[in-house]
Amino acid sequence: MNIRNKIQLYVSSSVTLLAGAVLFFIYQLFANYREEEFQQRQKERITNTLRFITEIEKADSELIETLDQLTIHKLYDEKLLIFNKNKELIYTSIDDTPIPYPEKILQQLSANQTWVEQKDGKYDVIGIYIEKDNKAYYGISKAYDRFGYSKLNYLRNVLIAAFFVIVTVLLATTYWIARSITRPLTAITRQIAGYSIGQTTPEQSLATTKDEIAILANKFALLVKRTNEAFLFQKHFIHHLSHELKTPISILVSNFERMERATSLKALHSMLQEQKENTKGLSEIIDALLAISKSETGGLPAVEPLRIDELLFDVAEEVKAVFSEFIMAVHYAPNSEANLTIRGSKRLLGIVFRNLLHNAAQYSPEQKVGVELSADSGYLSIAFQNRGAGITPDEQPFLFQHFFRGANSQGKRGLGLGLVLAHKIVSLHGGIICYQIDEAGTNVFTVSLPLS
Repeated sequence: MNIRNKIQLYVSSSVTLLAGAVLFFIYQLFANYREEEFQQRQKERITNTLRFITEIEKADSELIETLDQLTIHKLYDEKLLIFNKNKELIYTSIDDTPIPYPEKILQQLSANQTWVEQKDGKYDVIGIYIEKDNKAYYGISKAYDRFGYSKLNYLRNVLIAAFFVIVTVLLATTYWIARSITRPLTAITRQIAGYSIGQTTPEQSLATTKDEIAILANKFALLVKRTNEAFLFQKHFIHHLSHELKTPISILVSNFERMERATSLKALHSMLQEQKENTKGLSEIIDALLAISKSETGGLPAVEPLRIDELLFDVAEEVKAVFSEFIMAVHYAPNSEANLTIRGSKRLLGIVFRNLLHNAAQYSPEQKVGVELSADSGYLSIAFQNRGAGITPDEQPFLFQHFFRGANSQGKRGLGLGLVLAHKIVSLHGGIICYQIDEAGTNVFTVSLPLS
């Protein structure tokens, strides 16, 4: 059963039962009130009749019959019996309605139990014990409440009609409510059913609302987006990994074949050195790909307070081991030396700085890199500057995409993964990385990180 039908069933059933119970309670309340009110009228009838009988000292049959004729229309279809203290009948109404077992009722009445009531079909039968002028009397009345039952039947018909009207309106209302509530869920279900991994993320029309369904729709869109990104990354990763690793592995195999044919120790030593560098390059490629894969999960390792300039100098020593003529010139902006500490992952930020310094040295003719540190508005900015071929305006929008390499990278080793990895790591730290070319034609990569 779908959610719409469940909403209709649960709401309709619960409200219908509640409405039926309330209407039935009203009917029963009125029925009890009718019975009590009619029995009080019967009691008054017995009391008034007894008063007339006791006040008339010489009552004859004609006078009593006249009294009965005057009061017979007060209660419809009534039989009234009055007994003295010895439980002898002293008055009976002219109505021939039988009273079942009057002896049992008389046996139950006494000074301790002055009221007895019971039902005979729709007739109300009561018995009362009365003391008047120090004399005991017993009265039994059986009557049919025609007017009360008429009102009760009318009320019953009204309540039944009201019940069906309530149920009809309720069904229509719950259908409309269930349809309105589940319409977005139905749309999301259709999107899920028709969505294939790799296609464009479906647009959501509920982004401006704040109810639970809108939150669900937005979370679904986010989930689809992340799934799509992971799928595309995996697709590109496998494609480019197989393509990019094929060349260095082929070179390694080729070098081994050359070593097998080498006859000179000097030549063999040179090839071993070359093989060593090629193996390191392959290791760097694998490390970069694994680091990107881990960063895709959005996780950030344990952070710690870091002095950025000290980390830069440590990374510069590693880069200098690759580029022997590498020079890094650090410039501190005024008042920046007191704001150089951030909280972050030393290993991940080291990868960012290593990539940027390595690229700056690789693409700079003189292998010279300028680094400017400045602090402003709660952020520490690290600008990496170098002279060399720049990124064209047409290529800049794709700079931080997977495996993108600009025209200036022709003839240089690389996978187009370093800047992608740097961008993800900086984003994980709540920072920003951007690229521009200044008026002097200098390439500038700027990393902005929040100060601790």
